[in-house]
Amino acid sequence: MSGRKPAGSVPKAPKGKPARRSLGALGSLGSPADVKRRAGQVVPALKKEYPEVHCALVHNSPFELLVATILSAQCTDARVNIVTPPLFKKYPDPAAFAAAPLPAIEKAIQSTGFFRNKAKNIKAASTAIVDDHGGEVPETLDELVGLAGVGRKTANVVLGVAFGKATGVVVDTHVGRLSRRLGLTSNDDPVKVEADLMSIIPQKEWIDFSHRLIAHGRRVCIARKPKCDDCMMNDFCPRIGVPA
Repeated sequence: MSGRKPAGSVPKAPKGKPARRSLGALGSLGSPADVKRRAGQVVPALKKEYPEVHCALVHNSPFELLVATILSAQCTDARVNIVTPPLFKKYPDPAAFAAAPLPAIEKAIQSTGFFRNKAKNIKAASTAIVDDHGGEVPETLDELVGLAGVGRKTANVVLGVAFGKATGVVVDTHVGRLSRRLGLTSNDDPVKVEADLMSIIPQKEWIDFSHRLIAHGRRVCIARKPKCDDCMMNDFCPRIGVPA
């Protein structure tokens, strides 16, 4: 981070061994200008490291992406990608899900966890899509969050990936965790994290920024044991929350 150091910053570590700063050591995130400047370093670094990014959830339509994203709550994308092929073969569209018996949907998605609630939401959302949206997934944030089981995260995924609309920043556990570690936000609530990121990340970068941060969280900035020595952001990452 360039410019004036925020109060409470720790001395630099010896060359080749960047200092790790705990949350207490760093204190605040610095001034709004400091945070904005840090974001201006993070975005191009991620863009260079992960030039080609895409949604990890396998899908062939906006509706399939919507269902897959609902299933991904508290579940790995890998598990969702195992469950969805036979699921979509059996229920290929909203009308099929709307007509399906709830126990049958529950059984098909059981391995994704919280399957009863997910099945109820998928069936209700499918019914609403058929009854209120002509069988097509709506393309506005307000309409999407009006569907059962759809919050801002799911709506932003569908709008960004399926329709190319940058209506917000997808904040999953990786995005929230890395945003705090990189000193881009001090919030834990996903909605507040999203608001912080939207204020410092250019809108044209919102969609890919999330995918890139997720990729970095999975490959390098791992929650339990981050590979800081392998990270391309060593020169400016404040490493908030990483033990010294």
